[in-house]
Amino acid sequence: MAGHRARRARHDLLPRDSRDHRERTGLVSTPMTDTSPDIRLVVLDMAGTTVADGGLVERAFAVAAAELGVQEGTAEHAEHLAYVRATMGESKISVFRHLFGDEERARGANAAFEKAYGELVDAGLIAPVPGAREAIEELLASGRAVVLTTGFARITQDAVLAALGWADLVPLTLCPADAGGRGRPFPDMVLEAFLRTKAAEDVRQVAVIGDTSYDVLSGVRAGAGLVAGVRTGAHGDAEFHAAGATRVLDSVADLPALLTGAR
Repeated sequence: MAGHRARRARHDLLPRDSRDHRERTGLVSTPMTDTSPDIRLVVLDMAGTTVADGGLVERAFAVAAAELGVQEGTAEHAEHLAYVRATMGESKISVFRHLFGDEERARGANAAFEKAYGELVDAGLIAPVPGAREAIEELLASGRAVVLTTGFARITQDAVLAALGWADLVPLTLCPADAGGRGRPFPDMVLEAFLRTKAAEDVRQVAVIGDTSYDVLSGVRAGAGLVAGVRTGAHGDAEFHAAGATRVLDSVADLPALLTGAR
């Protein structure tokens, strides 16, 4: 219609100083990419992501299963092992609850597993993923917070950290019990890291990195801005993409370069 002025977009009706305030406080969304340098919190898995354990989970599972009468070479053992592999990254007690049903048997299996895994750790059968410590130190030096997470119980997590000389590497490490008891694929540990560190203002400023589909799924469910699978552990590209990964890396050692835009 002649003489009719085009209507202004609603966001243009805000005074400029009001819009600036809303942007500063996060009330106006700003787009982020999966390579954003604005990542402020990095949540890293341990076994398979930052820690190379050479299949110790399966070895410890065999010990736990045998204590409950499930012997290697049987169809039942093969079925259980397939489930363990598919659910790598999940809280171990949750896995045993699924496999053995009642709580008493599940707790017995979990205790046997943790004991066996701890003994393997004490025997020196774990090592850092090449470049993992250096990547963590680089992330910390850049001003980002880094949290190490696991599906193991606290006693096993601490044993792994001690064996690697990582007890003081990062200020915060989390296991499922630290986040109310639910491990992956629930987002609880990621969100617990977000709340405890206060390093990020928005969950999109969080990166979640792991070697399993459950690591990826926990990051997706938490709303993390970057969720990456790494090819140094249990699962591969197909599982990562199916779970919703935004990136796949050869190793956690590649993460600092990704965050600085060098990749």
